[in-house]
Amino acid sequence: MKVLLINPPNSGRSIPEEKYGIETIKQIFRGEPLALEVLAGNLDGHDLLITDLKADPDGLDQDLENMRPDIVGITAMTCEADAAIGIAEEIKKVSGAKVVIGGPHASCDPEYFNRASIDHLVIGLGKRSFRELIDTIERKDPTDTIPGVARTTPGKPLQYRKRSYGMADLVDQKPPRYDLTAAHRDKYVMSGVGGKMGFVASAFGCTHRCTFCCVPNITGGKYLNHSADAVVRDMRLLGDLPMIRLADANTFGDLEQAKILGQRIIDAGIKIHILADMRADAVVRAPQVFELWKRAGLVAGVIGFEEISDQRLDSFEKRNSAAQNIEAIRILKDLGIRIIGDFIVSPTYTHADFDRLDAFVNHHAIDLPVPSVLTPVPGTPLYERMKDQITVHDLSCYTYLNAVTPTRLPEKEFYRTYADLLRRFLKIN
Repeated sequence: MKVLLINPPNSGRSIPEEKYGIETIKQIFRGEPLALEVLAGNLDGHDLLITDLKADPDGLDQDLENMRPDIVGITAMTCEADAAIGIAEEIKKVSGAKVVIGGPHASCDPEYFNRASIDHLVIGLGKRSFRELIDTIERKDPTDTIPGVARTTPGKPLQYRKRSYGMADLVDQKPPRYDLTAAHRDKYVMSGVGGKMGFVASAFGCTHRCTFCCVPNITGGKYLNHSADAVVRDMRLLGDLPMIRLADANTFGDLEQAKILGQRIIDAGIKIHILADMRADAVVRAPQVFELWKRAGLVAGVIGFEEISDQRLDSFEKRNSAAQNIEAIRILKDLGIRIIGDFIVSPTYTHADFDRLDAFVNHHAIDLPVPSVLTPVPGTPLYERMKDQITVHDLSCYTYLNAVTPTRLPEKEFYRTYADLLRRFLKIN
């Protein structure tokens, strides 16, 4: 079958820019569509094409005309959900293709996509289940029995079997199809940490249940590791790029497996800079693992510090402390590993709260602090707790840079203060 996979364009809206003319705050995603490359890796035997509308915003019409696909798969984060629906509607106007939507928002809030322009949803990790869906459609068999796949029923609630995810869902032996996005490789950059880079998946899911996070929905709460051999294989497939991003929510969720992988990278003689996500408590618990990874090429780590007070960390069920965050900073700095620190700015912040965060970042010399606005994403525990407070329901505003609940400061003042903080943190003139 002919399968077209689509990465939506940058479609997030900026309330401060549109409403107040504050131009600093805008979300632009420039990373490669790893989720689609991974899906494509298990679709051998089918004709495949990836249309990356972030890299080529005008590429869809030509690709549809040239390929005339039987199946179109679209991935979408929450802020891209409406854009994905718009793409599905346009495809239905010009094509008889079956439209399938997956990705984070479909996994967190599948009912949102229960619409006439969409035929099926892939809910959760889809490398195996999407293949099962395509093969079932090709045989013209009923799709209702595929776990993790829902056939849309507009006007009626979705009915589908939940999938019990395991190692088989990783299809570890099938590498991503990096060749399908090779034409855009020079556009896949991450400013502030070295520019051009490639993405590799070493794990899916997370070992924790922070209230704001949608990652556990992807694997039904499980944490799944790729084999060390598969990760090294994928790193080699990306060739001589200057940096690899291990695009996992938590690369070090299994410290024993992390040791195996770090040593395997060293033994393989791979010489490349590595960026990986980690938790502060893992750094404190096993600094020797991160010393090993420093030798393997780890130059920077993304840590979700989130907050600087234990009370607020507890409110997120972070299962961490401010003291552990500070100790992790010390350990990583001693090792010479740069720190990309994620922080959550609550809409309830006062000027004093902004000042405290600013002072913490400066005192501890976080290399690249990234403050996001607290956003209750549908399908997360935080959303259930805060949904009655939400005043902005346009999902294209759910970029983690907009306040979708009321601000304590006057709204314009909140955004102006937040924008000033961003400029200082990101060194924007």
